Amino acid sequence: MRSAPPSTHVLACAASTRDRGVRHNPRMTSRALHELEGRLGRFGPDAGRKKLALVRALARARFDTPSALQRFHECLCFLRAYADDAELRTVVARELARFARRADTRRHRARLETSGIAGTDLCFRFYHPTAEWLARRFPRALAIDWDAFDAAERIHVLLPVLLPWAETQTLDEARSPRAALAAAKGPHEGDGAFLARRIAALPCAPDLARALYDELDPPLVLRAGPDTPSRTLAACEPPAWFDQRADLHRERPVLERAVREPPRSIQAVSLARGKQLVALARDVMVVRARDLDAFMYADPRDVRWIDCGDGLAFAALGVAPPQRLLLEAVYGFLTLKNGVPIGYVLASALWNSCEVAYNVFETFRGGEAAWIYGRVLAMLQALFGADTFTVYPYQLGHENEEGLRSGAWWFYQKLGFRPRERETLALMRRELRRIARDPRHRSALPVLRRLARHNVYWTATSAREDVIGRFPSERLGAAVTRAMARRYGAERERGVLELSDELARRLGARGWRRLPTDELEAWRRWAPLLALVPDLERWSSSERAGVVALLRAKGGRRESDFVRAFDGHARLRRALCRLAGVRSSE
Repeated sequence: MRSAPPSTHVLACAASTRDRGVRHNPRMTSRALHELEGRLGRFGPDAGRKKLALVRALARARFDTPSALQRFHECLCFLRAYADDAELRTVVARELARFARRADTRRHRARLETSGIAGTDLCFRFYHPTAEWLARRFPRALAIDWDAFDAAERIHVLLPVLLPWAETQTLDEARSPRAALAAAKGPHEGDGAFLARRIAALPCAPDLARALYDELDPPLVLRAGPDTPSRTLAACEPPAWFDQRADLHRERPVLERAVREPPRSIQAVSLARGKQLVALARDVMVVRARDLDAFMYADPRDVRWIDCGDGLAFAALGVAPPQRLLLEAVYGFLTLKNGVPIGYVLASALWNSCEVAYNVFETFRGGEAAWIYGRVLAMLQALFGADTFTVYPYQLGHENEEGLRSGAWWFYQKLGFRPRERETLALMRRELRRIARDPRHRSALPVLRRLARHNVYWTATSAREDVIGRFPSERLGAAVTRAMARRYGAERERGVLELSDELARRLGARGWRRLPTDELEAWRRWAPLLALVPDLERWSSSERAGVVALLRAKGGRRESDFVRAFDGHARLRRALCRLAGVRSSE
């Protein structure tokens, strides 16, 4: 695509590093910024040179408003991911590296709070895993935002549990909860870090400690420092750089073809690289004031790099065994373009199906979102053997105003996703007829709310009921609860131990108690469910060995191995479908 030449004023300012026009001329700075924004998605001959000239001119400019400075920051982040060539990439990386030191960044720091820009503070009510992780990495920087803490008085009740008994006599003398924590914390840690770490140290089950912290729900401030997370510097070194010379993939994919085009490669990474990618994924969420369990509980032993070509890759992060769900396997995926995080994916896999949550960060929306989504489904098909995909209501806009107003429901509908409920299908068809009569028609918010109440599905085969979103897992849970209540009452721990032994006898699994810790825990978690399978001991030896193998995989290194083993075990799938009252496709 041939692009229009930049304005005379802009090129005049960009031509020489000695020119100080843009630096001191707000009008020219504004024009140059507007022109750079307009050129971000243009590629082809000379496109990179023109962007480079604008970046160099604006790098020396002085931005009088925080919004203008933030717009320039977003341009740099986009260009780092979609650089035309190595020279532009180098200049952009250099400007991002010095962004926190800019005079205008320091001047606008307070008004850019929680923007994720380097040199600015982050404020959020992080859940306990994130708070504890930040407390261990940045103990000095993590503080409580007392002005926003509406439950501060609860700390007086909690402190006697958090401190040694000999210290409790002094607590009544503290003037306020803030003063009490100030007195109790160490000299090299913030009060937020102290609170998060003391709750983690409680002599109780980790889940109980997390629940206690999350009920307290303290608002935190992560004070900006040279190494604290930021959107500005969030990136990793890709195996190879991709120069964006051609236009972006803006076309909508045909999913039937897209899922048949597997990634170029899926490679396990070293433990050290896995730790780096897990930390990057967590940082990416922190600087956007979000919590994602799949990243916070990610296991660096189960990290894979998935190369999709054109600089697009996914870092696939499996969940650590103690935090895995009973049935579905949950994976978090960091979406990267030239090593720059541009979004994330959350997928639950089982029954040859996946429930998918897809997010593109705001800086990168409006570009390749639909094309990348096709790559997501192809990746999930390659990893899990999924042939059916579903999107749950929140992603579509249910109780999610941002998703509703963005038209998320129609994004998926145009890709081929459809609801299964008759009323929703009828409403969709009525809206399609209105659009056919008037192409300018847009669904009203009340209509979108009704459409977004139920999952939508896309399948490469025929529709079936034993898929995520349709399979009623809650029925299995209810059946287990009824059986445990009838047989064991309040003695659930005894029940789990007895049923674990019973399962070993029925499967002929000698020595099961010598399994590795995580595999042993998976065995115990599944024992109450498998106790409901009436003829388990009469299955063939290979079928029973298959159950043992998939239970071990549930607590093993890669939970995707469990998905493949479960989906390949036809008899177990049929048994669980019968328990749930669902017709099996096997």
